[in-house]
Amino acid sequence: MDNKIEQILKIWHEKFSDEDKQYSEFESSDIEYFVGCMLYNHFAFSKALDTMKTMDLSYDFLSACGSEYDDIQAIIESINFDDEQEKLKFLQSYISEAKSKYTKSELYLLDRLEYHVNGMAQRYAQGVDAHRIDFQNPLYR
Repeated sequence: MDNKIEQILKIWHEKFSDEDKQYSEFESSDIEYFVGCMLYNHFAFSKALDTMKTMDLSYDFLSACGSEYDDIQAIIESINFDDEQEKLKFLQSYISEAKSKYTKSELYLLDRLEYHVNGMAQRYAQGVDAHRIDFQNPLYR
């Protein structure tokens, strides 16, 4: 894993190892998920869905982050690539490595992030832009 990312994860895993600093329903894998969201937001992918140009970090997580948040945001902002394909590969690799640390029951948020990022990767591979999502209830088709 990238050294900067390892540094970020170390900071937050150490902070949240103290149960008094955790928010309700905290899972260790939340840290990897929110770092993935921060990377996603920083990379500002052009092929992201209009409704998913950014991913909101939960209020509970942000309020529990404390002063470390600004330092970590600066590290995230120092991770730069020349093109979006490199950004995408970096984020996909990060998600894959993060997922390898947890059991299936701990992967809900990381799976959601991966699903969205992989969908975006398909748009890059096919050279298409996403204009809208067609949400349909399968029971009414």
